[in-house]
Amino acid sequence: MDQNQGNNKMSPTFSLFLSSLSMQTLIFLGEIDNPITHKKDENLDQAKFIIDTLTMLKEKTKGNLTDHENQMIDNILYELRMKYTAKTGKL
Repeated sequence: MDQNQGNNKMSPTFSLFLSSLSMQTLIFLGEIDNPITHKKDENLDQAKFIIDTLTMLKEKTKGNLTDHENQMIDNILYELRMKYTAKTGKL
């Protein structure tokens, strides 16, 4: 039986954590609506902070990630950096 069945409780995973940070960054980039305000709210400084945090996480976890986790963080960082650069003209 799945550990999450019956209690509807999510278990934290590294992939879920990365997805959460990615969604927050997309909100700060104004790419998706803020779930609280239901508007596109842009905060590029905060977006950059999370991108830098993800970069630091990648470095600090080097050698400890599964292939899937490593590919996921690389893909997320690439996507977010491209979107940030498109908005600001810098990285």
